[in-house]
Amino acid sequence: MLGPSDYGAIWLTLKLASVTTCLLLLLGAPLAWWLAHSQCRWRGLVNAVVALPLVLPPTVIGFYLLLLMGPDGPVGRLTEALGLGSLVFSFAGLVAGSALYSLPFVVQPLHNAFQAIGSAPLEAAATLGASPLDRFFTVALPLARPGVITAAVLGFAHTVGEFGVVLMIGGNIPDRTRVVSVQLFDHVEAMDYARAHGLAAVMVAFSFVTLLLLYRRHGPGRGALE
Repeated sequence: MLGPSDYGAIWLTLKLASVTTCLLLLLGAPLAWWLAHSQCRWRGLVNAVVALPLVLPPTVIGFYLLLLMGPDGPVGRLTEALGLGSLVFSFAGLVAGSALYSLPFVVQPLHNAFQAIGSAPLEAAATLGASPLDRFFTVALPLARPGVITAAVLGFAHTVGEFGVVLMIGGNIPDRTRVVSVQLFDHVEAMDYARAHGLAAVMVAFSFVTLLLLYRRHGPGRGALE
């Protein structure tokens, strides 16, 4: 039912989701820690910016990223000057767009996990001479492990399912930017419903198993984003 191009799209999607999730964990953990503990007056503004992809249509995000990363955009001119080429219609561009679009799905679970730790373990570590960096890596992160796992799973799953952003900035280049959601769209446009059903079934099964594992891990009455 699935052809070589379908398996290529699946592989590219898994690669994109893996790279994006690792990047988001590296960037999202310090950001979530700052949001959970900072008293800066700009914290509310930063929170709103981080959560913006939750309410903006993906095509809007993709459109502005296309302007920013295009040849005439500030990011595009910078990457061209550095000899990196254009990020538009490239795997690197997909990673950048996916990271921005999936950011709240990683930061929010981490933020909630860091807040749930409380101040007592950190204060105890401080009295033993642990530096702020030591407290983050040896106390906060281990205690926030369930939140880290939730953030990684949600970030990965959300990246797998995105469509509007990747289509706007990546286009539809086989083995380069054509991910599963775009491949499914192609099948529907070509009225090849048999292969569309196959890919859609894979997406439904993946999404269901992901949510099932998250809810089983968190137990009854607790949501994955709590």
